[in-house]
Amino acid sequence: MFLVSAGCAYGVPCAPPVPGMSIDGTANTCLSNPVFLAESNHERVWEAVVDVADDYFRIEREEPVRQIGAVLTEGRLDTFPQVGSTLFEPWRGDSASPEERLESTLQSIRRYAQLKVSPAQGGYWVEAAVFKELEDVVRPAHSTAGAATFRNDSSLARVTDSLGDEQIHGGWIPLGRDAALEQRILAQLQYRLTPPARGIVPLQVF
Repeated sequence: MFLVSAGCAYGVPCAPPVPGMSIDGTANTCLSNPVFLAESNHERVWEAVVDVADDYFRIEREEPVRQIGAVLTEGRLDTFPQVGSTLFEPWRGDSASPEERLESTLQSIRRYAQLKVSPAQGGYWVEAAVFKELEDVVRPAHSTAGAATFRNDSSLARVTDSLGDEQIHGGWIPLGRDAALEQRILAQLQYRLTPPARGIVPLQVF
């Protein structure tokens, strides 16, 4: 169950509305990113962020909001990259539109997310950043060119630090932000933490 409220305040520009998501029948509205959640309990906000992120990704690192004396710290959640769901995986929701699902079916697409929770007066700002990457393959999977064909399109690869950190993004080409999935995540968070009496109408996406 999802919802959308009006107003693109600042942050990443809103993507075209996800099919099935609207507010009172309006088709061209979207949530601001970051979105403001009027919830005073920082533990409840963080639990909702973790629960929603876990629906789409495997969580890599959590830095929850903490209260140190009279000060609330900023929270951050990072996820591992997740290969995009295809047309043959309708139970997965990380491909947030039919176009995204088709793209993930025809190409090797993956996503990872970073969510930030910032304390504010009367609630919290939650920012969702979802990044897309395309696999950088040497040649198409079913290419007729043999692997033994002489190639001259690359120079000698010299290893300078074999004991360095593993490059988890090596072999993947950045494609920018996935605003459609960001909207879906923020919509779920707002629906969980915003009373329905405020005019938010949850609608089924799929």
